[in-house]
Amino acid sequence: MRRRFVAGATISLIVLAACGDGGSILNAGLDSPPSTVAPASTQPGQTTVPPTTTTTPLSSLPACPVEALAAAAGPVELTFWHGMNGDLEKQLVTLTDEYNASQPKVHVTLQNQGGYEQTISKYLQSGQDALPDLAQMPEYMVQAMRDTHSNVPVEACVKADGYDVTSFLPRAISQYTTESVLWSMPFNVSDPVLFYNKKMFAAAGLDPEKPPASLEELRADSQAIVSSGAASYGIALDSGSDSGGGWFLEQWFSKARALYSDNDNGRTAPSTKVLFDSPAGSDMLTYLQKMIADGLAVNVGDNSSGQDNFLKLADKSKPAAMTIGTSAALGQVLSVVKGGLFPGISVEDIGIGPMPGPNGAPGALVGGASLWIVDGKRPEVTAATWDYIKFLVTAQHQSEWAAATGYVPVRQDALTLPPIATTYQQDPRFQVAYDQLLQAVDAPSSVGPVLGPMREVRAVAAQMIAEVFNGADVAASLAAGAQQADALIAGYRAQNG
Repeated sequence: MRRRFVAGATISLIVLAACGDGGSILNAGLDSPPSTVAPASTQPGQTTVPPTTTTTPLSSLPACPVEALAAAAGPVELTFWHGMNGDLEKQLVTLTDEYNASQPKVHVTLQNQGGYEQTISKYLQSGQDALPDLAQMPEYMVQAMRDTHSNVPVEACVKADGYDVTSFLPRAISQYTTESVLWSMPFNVSDPVLFYNKKMFAAAGLDPEKPPASLEELRADSQAIVSSGAASYGIALDSGSDSGGGWFLEQWFSKARALYSDNDNGRTAPSTKVLFDSPAGSDMLTYLQKMIADGLAVNVGDNSSGQDNFLKLADKSKPAAMTIGTSAALGQVLSVVKGGLFPGISVEDIGIGPMPGPNGAPGALVGGASLWIVDGKRPEVTAATWDYIKFLVTAQHQSEWAAATGYVPVRQDALTLPPIATTYQQDPRFQVAYDQLLQAVDAPSSVGPVLGPMREVRAVAAQMIAEVFNGADVAASLAAGAQQADALIAGYRAQNG
């Protein structure tokens, strides 16, 4: 079968400025603001995968010979490329060691590539013979990975094995489904949440159990915090491509019930352009820019360490009371605080709330990563890879994974099992991200965009937002950013069809 690889690393990015016009943030991008916020739930909502105008028959894709493992003569050796670090890697190692010890048929070797970006670059630049058997890829790589024509779709294994996915979160399944095919298995699911210092909230006369839900409340609470002297800034913002400069923009559009790109975020047909240079985008970025200009928010830059925004909460001289970060950081943040690294801040002081957004609308897009089976391997290797994937996503192992990391279990039945059942009961902070995924409206805007050059488009958006946070004209910057993003999409489509 012919395979081609996306030359993602060869697409050049132009440094941009960023901007937008006015309008009320209260109604940005919303057909009608919700009168109430849906209550938290531990049952998965029904997510409608937007209909696709192009459907790829499963029979035209590589098959998954699930029966081949039983006939394997000896232990099947697997290589798994991943991007987990720190406590997340430790937990993945624990699960993999448990799998290796649980049966004699398969042995998995983990190979840490250093992070998502390094994993992506190595995969796209490697020839077929140099690829691993299994690769972990972030959610923004769906279209690019599909277009490499180098994978066995997970749906082929699901069908061949009669595997039941009804317990999986529909939103997680829909994120990795295009052309009516489930391409990869959701594994580590996350979404952005608000981290805040309860002690600072109390010192500012705010209810420490009531974090801001809307951007208006975010500004009002930040004003109270700064005016009272409880902290130097209300919130620490950043312009990282996988956080405040890229991923969060997609999240805010979803909360506003606005599409990030045309053709239902690329779900009904390939997107031809981005839509972030809309009134919704202008309103959101203008609002945040003014918070920085008014001294209510502080910009920590591109957050290259992935920790700069969190460290600002512990800044001894000019701290911030809040920041937005991935729910996957929760376990690590609590572990660091518990270790006493930041005197004066206790585990009990760390509050978690939904990510504030336009109108306080609930919901979030699926973040994190999924597992991709590499094609071109011996039948027993493909079957063994599928067997390992099934192990990682059992209800019990997803319960253990979520409790240890802060990731959201990819299946609802995991919530009935310890340790996550106990964790959610004893520490509701871990459940905020799970509930947030369930509360999104059932609409195309609630399923993340699938753009071939999504990785590059996020980099463009990050540079655009960095300029906005530094005071650039919002409308001009958004227009320039959209023009560059559209050029990337056009170039990708010309190359990949």
